[in-house]
Amino acid sequence: MKQLQPSETLPVGLLLALAGGLLDGYSYLNRGQVFATAETGNIVLMGINLAQGQLDQALHYLLPILAFALGVLAAEQLRRRFGDSTRLHWRLPLLLAECGAILLVSCLPCGPLDPLANIIISFTSALQVESFRKFQGCGCVTTMCTGNLRSGTEHLFHWFFHREGTALEKVRVYYGLIGSFIAGAVLSGLLTPLFAGRTILAALVPLLSAFLIMLRGEKRV
Repeated sequence: MKQLQPSETLPVGLLLALAGGLLDGYSYLNRGQVFATAETGNIVLMGINLAQGQLDQALHYLLPILAFALGVLAAEQLRRRFGDSTRLHWRLPLLLAECGAILLVSCLPCGPLDPLANIIISFTSALQVESFRKFQGCGCVTTMCTGNLRSGTEHLFHWFFHREGTALEKVRVYYGLIGSFIAGAVLSGLLTPLFAGRTILAALVPLLSAFLIMLRGEKRV
């Protein structure tokens, strides 16, 4: 069996999904009801506001969408430039950059600077979702759940009706990521009344934990 990259193991995926749920809950609860880590909701809300003639509010949702797109482009450029490096896996600096962005956002006061906070979160979330796309051999995402829900349910069908050998393991991967994402959103909801804009700092715990797992794994390879 081919050895997995440390960055493609399930523990890393679960930690990143936990951070993803926390960041999405944080941006919605503390930064103007924007879903900064996944853009479908923002696209819908932008369209609704355009239809109602509220252009300033539509721009409020457009900015994180554009930041997410730029984050995808940046991740691909980094993969292209450093993907073959033998000194340090290219995904490790990306996690540190995301941690740095979280520290920056925690220093921005809630209110007038919410658009800037959402732009930063969306950009770094795009780096994460574009760079970490596979866990335990399954194509997954860690900042949204629709694709994971579809894939997990599809494999559940194959296991239940056809008893495919690997299907149940894939179900565990996909639904495990969904459960971890939900846990992050719950954690954000619990911490927000206590810490408000500083709640985002809680995302550092799973992100740095994932970084350490990957770093140890790289040293063993």
